[in-house]
Amino acid sequence: MKFGLDTFGDVTADTPYAQVIRNVVEQAVLADRLGVDAFGVGEHHRDDFAVSAPEIVLAAIAARTERITVGTAVTVLSSDDPVRVFERFATLDAVSHGRAEIILGRGSFTESFPLFGYDLADYDRLFEEKTELMAALLEEKPVTWSGTVRAPLRDQSVFPRTESGRIRTWIGVGGSPESVIRAAGYGLPLCLAIIGGAPARFAPYVDLYHRALGQLGRPEQPVAAHCPGFVAATDEEAVELLWPHARRMLDRIGRERGWPPITRDRFEADITEGAWHVGSPETVAQKIASTVKALGIQRFDLKYAHGTLPHEHLMTAIELYGSRVVPRVRELLGA
Repeated sequence: MKFGLDTFGDVTADTPYAQVIRNVVEQAVLADRLGVDAFGVGEHHRDDFAVSAPEIVLAAIAARTERITVGTAVTVLSSDDPVRVFERFATLDAVSHGRAEIILGRGSFTESFPLFGYDLADYDRLFEEKTELMAALLEEKPVTWSGTVRAPLRDQSVFPRTESGRIRTWIGVGGSPESVIRAAGYGLPLCLAIIGGAPARFAPYVDLYHRALGQLGRPEQPVAAHCPGFVAATDEEAVELLWPHARRMLDRIGRERGWPPITRDRFEADITEGAWHVGSPETVAQKIASTVKALGIQRFDLKYAHGTLPHEHLMTAIELYGSRVVPRVRELLGA
């Protein structure tokens, strides 16, 4: 069982983008020192997130850490070029001595599509074709491929090659059966982005994934869950610190997508019964253990940064997660 931390480089109040990025590096360094297994940095192209080039941030993290896996949460493959994605991550894999990984996904926002000249009408086709090409590139052999979204390749080799012969690569999905089956079809590990509703409701997707792997003759692969959360000294402190920042973030997204403003009661219900893993170390550990057992997963990643939460609170949350939550979850799962 592995435990990770994820951030999108959320822009905190009155903090310049450059400082937010430097803070993310410091947060990863702390996670490495505490023995956390993995650190993921998301990719966004909007003003409330500072990280649009996660591979560069991850390279800075790799240079200052020793053992933690460095990866994305997620790489928006639809609006990128698979060849360049492979080249960048193969380079990161060299810099990190084999600690790089990729989580490929569609992304939860669409700003990158017009920014890089893609039509949202091609949303599904872009991801399907580029995932097919990326899967071929991961084999690190000459690639012959053709599609409609980029120029074809004919017996083309791509460099640098990795020392291990393969970059660890997951498919990130939000919970559609088609996406789950696609991940199984490529034989890639599955990462479930559980950002709403009770985690246990995703159990059928895990079962579908394993059944699809078996029917396709693919070997078993790990499944991970990415969930929002926050750790503080007590349950009350965690909610009070998180609420104003989460509300600002969620209400902004809600206005963009036509959702009603979030209420305190609804937010606390999401903590008690839904996807949010928030509270004291014991409370968060108990909920993570419950999620792991309900889904039968092999990795849990906590998305610990939310909206304008200050850096010092994030560092405290990481400290508590690495030093108290993870050991306690391991104890609960062992029992």
